[in-house]
Amino acid sequence: MGMKEQEKYCIVNGVKYYVDEKKAYSVVKRVFDVAASLTALILFFWVFAIIALVIKLNDGGPVFYVSKRVGRFGKEFDFYKFRSMHVNAEEMLGDLLSQNETSGQLFKMKNDPRITRVGMFLRKTSLDELPQLFNILKGDMSFVGPRPPLVREVENYTEYSMQRLSVIGGLTCYWQISGRSEIDFNGMIKLDMQYISERSVLTDLKILFKTIPAVIKGDGAY
Repeated sequence: MGMKEQEKYCIVNGVKYYVDEKKAYSVVKRVFDVAASLTALILFFWVFAIIALVIKLNDGGPVFYVSKRVGRFGKEFDFYKFRSMHVNAEEMLGDLLSQNETSGQLFKMKNDPRITRVGMFLRKTSLDELPQLFNILKGDMSFVGPRPPLVREVENYTEYSMQRLSVIGGLTCYWQISGRSEIDFNGMIKLDMQYISERSVLTDLKILFKTIPAVIKGDGAY
């Protein structure tokens, strides 16, 4: 069933979101998110410490990169990553827009000059995403769901694209296990809509298990 055909919807800040609450699923999902993210933060504390040290030794800049992302129903939140780019990456972006290798609201470059040597490794292995465990623990994100977009990306969304914000964003989703940056904006939206209509505990578990080989293989990770 298409999002437009669903009967349930809510209006937030003038935007109509078509939703299916799936309350029992939402409770199970949140319990899993809290338990798994807290456990992972405790078990992998040493990994955080090593990565932080390496980033500091590389160029002396900040360990974390914090950006505003857009979550469910358009709510903005602080999104955490290990810094993988030079400290002046935002200033460099304007000169690189003409070299964008994808379509739509996304910006992707395979050989992005803003990425540091350490950052290249972190991105290839997806270790730069580890701080999002804090976002999951806080409730800004889930382990599985559409990737939270940048504010500037959402400013150019169509009414249809906005529907990917009708559920909580995640660390991984169909897009992550289907090629990541090799998939253009329209392809990402299509996969997100598929997830929204299919989401369940079994769907989430399937995506999580498929994320492991996808990360190891590293396709589209740049």
